[in-house]
Amino acid sequence: MARGVLLIDIQQDYFVGGAYPLVGAEAAAHVAQAVLADARSKGDWVGHVQHVAQPSADGFLVEGTPGAEIHSLVAPRTSEIVITKTRPNSYVGTKLQAVLDENDIDDLVVVGMMTSMCVDATVRAVLDSGRSATVIENGCAAPDLEFGGETVDGHLVHVAFTAGLRDAGATVVSWPRN
Repeated sequence: MARGVLLIDIQQDYFVGGAYPLVGAEAAAHVAQAVLADARSKGDWVGHVQHVAQPSADGFLVEGTPGAEIHSLVAPRTSEIVITKTRPNSYVGTKLQAVLDENDIDDLVVVGMMTSMCVDATVRAVLDSGRSATVIENGCAAPDLEFGGETVDGHLVHVAFTAGLRDAGATVVSWPRN
């Protein structure tokens, strides 16, 4: 059994100038870059997830647009798999489960965007599949959210969702690991 690193949706639209910038996206991408470099130096399996959407009212991550491209800080190498998805959960409608099985990956280190959507849905699926998951919390970012006339700061959204993932069984740590 082996460890792998999964980078979820670290795409241009989530950064300043993109269609849906997240709170702390740039800092999270730099942490993700360091996690990626560490994995590569150890020869760990690396997978990238890229969300692609059809044109819609919200207009972000639209397939074929610059905003849907993976950020240059974590650009995949040709030897690394890129799994495209159309739903928040990286397992739904993709080959992720099969790829992890083929590569005997039982422990995933996860960084990515958005903590409150795709990271949450995917990490819960990882845990449901019987694998272990470590979320590098400072390698993830979330948006400000609104509900019932209240705005919740993206940092607090991120904290709440990482706490929920920890309570669901994921290991939640900051980078660099001690």
